[in-house]
Amino acid sequence: MAIESEHPELRELDHRSGDGFDVTLLWSARTGRVFVAVEDTRTNDAFRIAVDPRDALEAFHHPYAYGCRRGRPMTVAGERRAAAESHEG
Repeated sequence: MAIESEHPELRELDHRSGDGFDVTLLWSARTGRVFVAVEDTRTNDAFRIAVDPRDALEAFHHPYAYGCRRGRPMTVAGERRAAAESHEG
């Protein structure tokens, strides 16, 4: 997802991948907030959710379940497609 290169204040705390999914646990040095970023490499769908630091490991291991409990996660891939289409036209 290259989040760290886009946002240098973010630090990767943990990462796992398997079955086409990349899941990264991130911490913002600037704000102190914790995020889980998920990318489905098969569909190019991706999202990032802010998590309570106390729930960071639960969200990291079960991001879809955590995201559903908290509401709909932000979809990054849709924003990427819209930006790409606006540059093509």
